[in-house]
Amino acid sequence: MGNVNIYGYIRVSTREQNEDRQRIALLETGVPEKNIYMDKLSGKDFNRPQYQKLMKKLNRDAVLFVKSIDRLGRNYADLNEQWRIITKEKGADIVVIDMPLLDTRREKNLLGTLISDIVLALLSYVAENERINIRQRQAEGIAAAKARGVKFGRPRIPYPNNFWEIHSEWREKKITLKQAAEACGMPVGTFYAKARKFEKNV
Repeated sequence: MGNVNIYGYIRVSTREQNEDRQRIALLETGVPEKNIYMDKLSGKDFNRPQYQKLMKKLNRDAVLFVKSIDRLGRNYADLNEQWRIITKEKGADIVVIDMPLLDTRREKNLLGTLISDIVLALLSYVAENERINIRQRQAEGIAAAKARGVKFGRPRIPYPNNFWEIHSEWREKKITLKQAAEACGMPVGTFYAKARKFEKNV
């Protein structure tokens, strides 16, 4: 490729274990190991130090390889923004290994750029829509389960039959909190919390 600089970017979240797959895919396309940048993110943290370093390297002589489009951004708006910065501001090319249509090197004319932009917008929209649908389905599922009487969280421990008697002995200082909890077969914290609740309702 002459004096073209080839880079690769890997992003993995703590939930994913596909770092090796991404690395192998990048190496197979000819990205030098030293030019692969990787960020490991947890949950909502999207501060990407390696990505920022990589961005400083990109210019008109650079090609950036990613395994899949979602490595570049976390949602529709973010993906579009990163694509615009890389291709328009930096003037670099992007190759998405899993999606051959998303290879800005293919046609350096307006149509090639337009096709890439349309495909990206469509993919981003589909991905974002799917995320919204998943959240909506989860919310609907929880609402439906609640309507059926399904309780979320840990089941409540009912008051044992001897609770009132033990509670009264404990309050009259005849037994210690630890003894009271043991007599009811509960951890101390649970007994104390139930005692407080019971007293509030009396």
